[in-house]
Amino acid sequence: MTSVRHPYLDHPAPLAFAHRGGAADGIENTAAAFRRAAGAGYRYFETDVHASADGRLVAFHDPTLDRVTDSRGRIAELPWSEIRRARVAGQEPLPLFEELLEAFPEARWNVDIKAAPALVPLVELIRRTGSWDRVCVGSFSEARVARAHRLAGPRLATSYGVRGVLGLRLRSYGIPAALRAGAVCAQVPESQGGVRVVDRRFVREAHARGLQVHVWTVNEPERMTALLDLGVDGIMTDHIETLRTVLSERGAWA
Repeated sequence: MTSVRHPYLDHPAPLAFAHRGGAADGIENTAAAFRRAAGAGYRYFETDVHASADGRLVAFHDPTLDRVTDSRGRIAELPWSEIRRARVAGQEPLPLFEELLEAFPEARWNVDIKAAPALVPLVELIRRTGSWDRVCVGSFSEARVARAHRLAGPRLATSYGVRGVLGLRLRSYGIPAALRAGAVCAQVPESQGGVRVVDRRFVREAHARGLQVHVWTVNEPERMTALLDLGVDGIMTDHIETLRTVLSERGAWA
């Protein structure tokens, strides 16, 4: 484990993240999913944001409503008045991220910016609500998180995008690579395209640079155990009961 570089990470590690609130039950990224996770004892939630056509910040993973709701269409092309009528799994409404911040005042949020138009509204929301210690911003796009960090300054916790993770992986092998200053964690898949990302060397390099390592999306108990044995600092899971059991058995459920 590494020392805490930002108040967002000020919690006993390993951190347990409810990925999309615990997506295994089919009502991902809804207030109901996050209520269930909070009831199970989770304090860290993972979600995603898109901007609607009228600039509202919607907590939703996909660019379209098609896969998990009873409606259709691209979020970026629809007004919030239309999006709000959609139901996840035919039953739960989509929330605005601002509503989630208000509904779960004790929660800390890992927020994946899924599209560039959501970036400025997210930073403005964090600034307006003073949620600097409650939100970590991530994205596959290193340029996107770098811009968020430039706009907000060091008060904002950010993770590395793909380019940053690649740089960290190269450095773990002793290969020079540029790394963005200001990130507080590396949030990574266990493997990508058949290539292992997280191993002892990667974790050691991240910790040497004061970075936590959070791994997504891990649903099998044996994989959770192996990663915890490597010393990762957080795990994101769809199966919130499974991760709680694994951590409890290790005496690490905080």
